[in-house]
Amino acid sequence: MKRAIIAMAGIATACAATYPVPVQRMADAQSARRSAVELGANNLPDAQLYLKLSEEEIAKANVLLKENENRRADFMLIRAKADGELAVAIARAKKSEAEEKQSLDQQKLRAKTIPFQGAR
Repeated sequence: MKRAIIAMAGIATACAATYPVPVQRMADAQSARRSAVELGANNLPDAQLYLKLSEEEIAKANVLLKENENRRADFMLIRAKADGELAVAIARAKKSEAEEKQSLDQQKLRAKTIPFQGAR
């Protein structure tokens, strides 16, 4: 029984050491963060939290990669990408809301300045 446990521990260690470096996940997470910044997420309180989380998770993943904790870094990068994408979605929603409000304001202004042209 003792030998089986030692063998399993050895196999688990070997598997952990051979987990590939999550290069694509890092690129995806950084891309999501960059997109959020470009959309102005750092200026929107609702999106700032998720942008900050994404940045922290990317930094934590870099630390884990230096420690050869590739599997843990991979999971951290999945979270970072999700938080970055959430910041992007919030920024897009806020931008859309602002455009809608501007459009409605313009429509109201036109309605006031153009008299009713109905049948007489």
